[in-house]
Amino acid sequence: MIKSLKPILLSLITFLTMAGCSQKQPCTDGINTLPLFGGVKKCDEQIGFDKKFIAASDKTMDRKQAAEKYVKMGWHYAYQKKADTAIMRFNQAWLLDSLNADTYWGLGNVLIMQGKFKESLPYFEKSARLKPGNSRLLQDMSTSYGNAFFETKNQKYLNAAIAALYDAAKLEPRNAGIFAQLTGAYSYFANKDSAYKYLKITDGLDPKAVNPKVRKLLTGK
Repeated sequence: MIKSLKPILLSLITFLTMAGCSQKQPCTDGINTLPLFGGVKKCDEQIGFDKKFIAASDKTMDRKQAAEKYVKMGWHYAYQKKADTAIMRFNQAWLLDSLNADTYWGLGNVLIMQGKFKESLPYFEKSARLKPGNSRLLQDMSTSYGNAFFETKNQKYLNAAIAALYDAAKLEPRNAGIFAQLTGAYSYFANKDSAYKYLKITDGLDPKAVNPKVRKLLTGK
């Protein structure tokens, strides 16, 4: 007696359906408070939420303008030291315009606030590539490089901090803060000639700009 193929086909269809469901990307909670969503692959629900957000924004303004709006909100919360909310707003700006340089700058600064200096570096570097000529960004980037040097004692980070400050100084040759940072960076070298050089330049612009501990190290006063 030949058995009906219907139950077999139904079982196969059920199995394939279940297999398809099991292959769906699971949702990872909390990724909206990670820079660029932590690079996590989103689940269908999260992708759908993003699409709705973008569609709603498109009804009110141009995407680049909307991205700027969320960048401003991100900085607002960053200044209030509300890191999670700031990251959420910068992430929304990124969804709207992934080429907005200030989004990466903002995320880098929030990571500085969280003490994640090495993690912040790719964001500063990306921002600098997208929008060269931002001296404040370069100063912030040098701060992260400097702290990465303190954490690792790897000379490459100190050299990178100095290089960023040189670029900043070219853009703002009268900015005492930049030269004060150069003074501090060179104070970590055994040869202090460059530190003395930049201390003199800084004092010519603003004697109060140099960190008192750095001044004492170099002059004993």
